Amino acid sequence: MKTISRNELKRMNEQEHEDFVLINVLPREEFNKRHIRTSINIPVGDDDFVEKVESVAGGKQRKVVVYCANFDCDASPRAAGALENAGFEQVYDYEGGTEDWFAQKQAA
Repeated sequence: MKTISRNELKRMNEQEHEDFVLINVLPREEFNKRHIRTSINIPVGDDDFVEKVESVAGGKQRKVVVYCANFDCDASPRAAGALENAGFEQVYDYEGGTEDWFAQKQAA
């Protein structure tokens, strides 16, 4: 698993329009409160988490970026590990998560 910074994610998302799936791995209630605009929600706690990600991504070769609430949240590292163990080839963890993303937006 590789980690990705806010600036790298922003570049991928807004400048280079890379082909990747951005997944918020928190429970639906947390996702509904606040999330990065281009992300989808697949909670890491779902029994079929890996299968859902594979379905949305269209296969294990596509780049997947997972994130959760903040640097202290362990949901996205767990999600990234599960995906790598399932054979996904390009898994990235945006460690700063929602908190880091919106802190940057407010500072801009």
